Amino acid sequence: MSPVLRFLGAVLILLAGVLPVRHAQSAAALERGAAITDPEGLRELDRERFGLGRILLPAASVDVPLDNSQLFALPSMAPVRKALDDEFDRYIARHKADLPNETIGVGSSFDFQLFDRALLYSDHSRFVLSGIVNRMDRAYVSPDTCGEIRLIYRLTRTDVAEAADAVASPRLPMTLNVVLKAKGAIDAGAKAITCSEIARRWLAAGDLSVTGAELAAKLTSNDGPLELIGPENVYRIETNLQIAHAPKSAIRDFRTDYLLKVFDYNAQSQGFEEAPLENQIDRERILTDQNLRRDFKAWLLDPRHFAELDRGTILIPDKFLARGAVAPTPVGFGASNLQPEFGLVQGDDTAAEPVFKETDVVAALKKAAESGVSLQNIRSVAGFERRLNDVTCAGCHQTRGIGGFHFSGVDWMAARPDNSTVVPASPHFFGDQIRRRDILASLRDNRRPDYSRGFSSRPQLRGSRELAGTEYDDGWGAHCYLKRPNNADNDSSFKSWSCAAGLACQAVDKASRMGMCFVKSQ
Repeated sequence: MSPVLRFLGAVLILLAGVLPVRHAQSAAALERGAAITDPEGLRELDRERFGLGRILLPAASVDVPLDNSQLFALPSMAPVRKALDDEFDRYIARHKADLPNETIGVGSSFDFQLFDRALLYSDHSRFVLSGIVNRMDRAYVSPDTCGEIRLIYRLTRTDVAEAADAVASPRLPMTLNVVLKAKGAIDAGAKAITCSEIARRWLAAGDLSVTGAELAAKLTSNDGPLELIGPENVYRIETNLQIAHAPKSAIRDFRTDYLLKVFDYNAQSQGFEEAPLENQIDRERILTDQNLRRDFKAWLLDPRHFAELDRGTILIPDKFLARGAVAPTPVGFGASNLQPEFGLVQGDDTAAEPVFKETDVVAALKKAAESGVSLQNIRSVAGFERRLNDVTCAGCHQTRGIGGFHFSGVDWMAARPDNSTVVPASPHFFGDQIRRRDILASLRDNRRPDYSRGFSSRPQLRGSRELAGTEYDDGWGAHCYLKRPNNADNDSSFKSWSCAAGLACQAVDKASRMGMCFVKSQ
């Protein structure tokens, strides 16, 4: 990695870990009405009805937090433990085959430092509620249930004293996300519960100025947004685990790998079963299976599916998807074999025959134009390739994340969580809040929502100026495209990715001309 890339890597870490604090502390937090991030409020909710034990064991009397030895002893969690163990075994075997000269194991003496599974299954660790996120912007997936609400729990050690300062923390690099239907079977009295009512409650909660126990009480009151969800709404859990970390050495640059898994709840067996990750295209199978390659190409280039890919609302059939993904970070700005769909599109430096030739994409773009479809994002082959990557779970988590996390969670166990430099979410998360709130407002007002989304690198502004000049849009550290003097030579998918006044786009990858906004050189 070049010195420039190393410098920009440090800048990205700075931006992800510090700059969002400015918004979290502002009078109008970006996540207002779409997420619950108040540290003291989350502490109260974790102690009461939204502790993980009360969500997964509603019939039991759970007066103390559920530790992880108890959690993974539950029959419903047995498939989760087995799947995670199998992924660890595959990861280690793959590492030994691909990198036989680099050691792997638990502890700092190894080249690749593996996550200690003993901590995951220990009676000295548990999952702590670290955020609640409204994802009604995903109602296009499940209109009848109005989208999703996500309870995000962070793995935390319980055998260490609470942090004595704002830096030290007993948290471990793993989140468990309990996904609930936004609209379930709860009867809230005589009043019918609609998507409009749920959205109204969430947006109204964003105007609350209270904190701690008072906030928790209002959120769970008869008119609160959390009153509408409970254990009966659970239909999936998702895990994100930093499976290994490789410090910078004489033979490699810094690298961290994150394991992503999804488990659907089976009401009949009352257990969580391993499931495909949404839109996580199984690159290896598609590149090696000629029939699958042919079917995937035909399916994706169908005009209707191509338009859905452009809008970011595509739902790729399970037969093309993987049941797990490892997202390496950082990946940089150019095409790389660390990206999930590298090699599928012509032009990548790979020996494999691509699934999509440039002529295929150009023909699809032409067909869309002739049929009157107005594409918002994919306007070039490069735009198609970028979209193919960032609709996947791994590709999205590689883009403007905190490592491999988009919501690492509030650390309410810190000495001063309200003043902690550890922010709860990534630049991608904060940048997407305007779009999510706009969808909530449409649902509340019974207007047809626009569920489309932009690329993961640049948020949809939807006419708002709230992000202008910030790192999320066109401010210092924002992702940008270095335009050529002749406008006709610029990539139509990205030429609007400019920088605010006084800043200039400094390209990191010469081929794609992608970079970051920095102060203009004099």
